[in-house]
Amino acid sequence: MAEPEDMIIPMLREIRVELGDLRREVRDGFAANDRRFSDVEVRLKNLNNAMTADTMMSKLVTGDFEERIGALEKKVDDLMNRS
Repeated sequence: MAEPEDMIIPMLREIRVELGDLRREVRDGFAANDRRFSDVEVRLKNLNNAMTADTMMSKLVTGDFEERIGALEKKVDDLMNRS
């Protein structure tokens, strides 16, 4: 049977290899998460741009109707003032 002193160096080498593997796994996991977050950020930016464009179109359409309603109200007032 080997002496405990003779077992320390091989055990430390095993630990070093396992730690290297663990570091690699953690690094790969972080890289995968970074890719996923980048995809989510792109999708969120696209959604934000789409919502902004939709809001701008709604304001444009609503503003056009408000102008038309204002013009009609003015015409009605003019007609009512004539009588």
